[in-house]
Amino acid sequence: MAENKIFAGPKVRRIRNTLGLTQTAMAQALSISPSYLNLIERNQRPLTVQLLLRLASVYKVDLEDLQGEASGSARQLREVFADPLLAGELPGDQELVEVVEAAPNVAGGILKLYRAYREQALRLSDLAELLSREGRATSLAGARLPMDEVREKLEQRPNYFDGIDLAAELFHETLAPGDDLMGALKGWLKREHGVVVRLLPIHAMPTLRRRFDRHSMRLFLSERLSMHDQLREVAMEAVQIVLQGEIAAELDQLGLSGGEARRIARFELARYAAHALMMPYESFCATAQRVRFDIDALRSRFSVSYEQAANRLTMLQRPGRSALPLFLLEIDVAGHRLRRAGAQGFPQARFGGGCPKLNIHAAFAQPGQIIVDQVEMPDGAAFLLVSRTLEGPQATFGERVRRTALLIGCDAAMAAETVYGEATGQRAPIQVGTACRLCERQGCLARAEPPVTRPLGLDEMVAGVSLFDFQ
Repeated sequence: MAENKIFAGPKVRRIRNTLGLTQTAMAQALSISPSYLNLIERNQRPLTVQLLLRLASVYKVDLEDLQGEASGSARQLREVFADPLLAGELPGDQELVEVVEAAPNVAGGILKLYRAYREQALRLSDLAELLSREGRATSLAGARLPMDEVREKLEQRPNYFDGIDLAAELFHETLAPGDDLMGALKGWLKREHGVVVRLLPIHAMPTLRRRFDRHSMRLFLSERLSMHDQLREVAMEAVQIVLQGEIAAELDQLGLSGGEARRIARFELARYAAHALMMPYESFCATAQRVRFDIDALRSRFSVSYEQAANRLTMLQRPGRSALPLFLLEIDVAGHRLRRAGAQGFPQARFGGGCPKLNIHAAFAQPGQIIVDQVEMPDGAAFLLVSRTLEGPQATFGERVRRTALLIGCDAAMAAETVYGEATGQRAPIQVGTACRLCERQGCLARAEPPVTRPLGLDEMVAGVSLFDFQ
């Protein structure tokens, strides 16, 4: 019968080094030659069953330790290298296994360092939010991805770009589209730039929303997109031609650090410009005030989607012609933050947006329905919140539908200026916080994490309703 052979040289070498033995001493105890042991440690010879039994007898080695796979540690290392900061350094699976096999203590150290890094990053983020709430500026920031830098810049400033908005309004007047902006844009692109817009089936563009072919001068749109999203894509193509200077000027004002961040921000500014073209400032602002910021009424009047109308409402801050200062938050079903913006910047310090009790999370249980709540923060600040789910691009059979949720809100003191203010009636405000790690409300059924500001008060004789009781 053929012997079972196992290559475990690094493990044998680790046992020898732990015991402080030379190769000659270990080889003598195992009744093999030092050169043969050297080949074993370099994985050029296998561990036979007889040699395994000798190792177990002489050095009391657990055979499971020698035969076990390193898949668990390799899998954990794979998760570490999946971090966006290390994405370009991701080794192959075999290389990870070799690291774990050859240097398990080094692999364990990498895992510990990464866990410590993640924990410190969370704590620094929480501390920065606490200092921000107290009005104290902080530079506690770790390495950021370009997307994080762009988001931070856009979230902290008002969601209004005067140069882009004025130029987009002038371009709209030049087009004179009437009730057919899509037709006017298609005609302008073909007439002025020789660009033809074509709609392609999903199988022809399975992973793309839009593609511009410079050789044939055709702009291809995917059938996945709704009519409203198709219009936005065509509008984005047009404004990047007409408003190139205005977009570049606003981009320079953001003061971004790198080329990738500038490309991301240019896309965001182009989308802003497309919204400004689809919903010209003066007419949209006047209509919004007339219908008391009813998003459904606005989407119908301007032939846009709920998401596009809600976005535009946060942009109405033209000097001398401003409207209600609204802010918005968009998340996916897993709670990942996709977008934050506000007419005066997103109110991170006052509102946060990380509380599990916000109606934006409940919206997923009622797709397509508008949920209105009034909430109260621990410091007494109150907000009116309107949440609704959004449908993503059209899915084909077998694909999971992409659904996100959008929250739009304002200070509760301004609720009466909106059509939604009446929906809260006489209901008491919902008690929420900025985020679990910053919230000190006692007995919260929705608490998901302990607060960083208070020590846990675990008592084996008493258990509170929260998973994380604190003193």
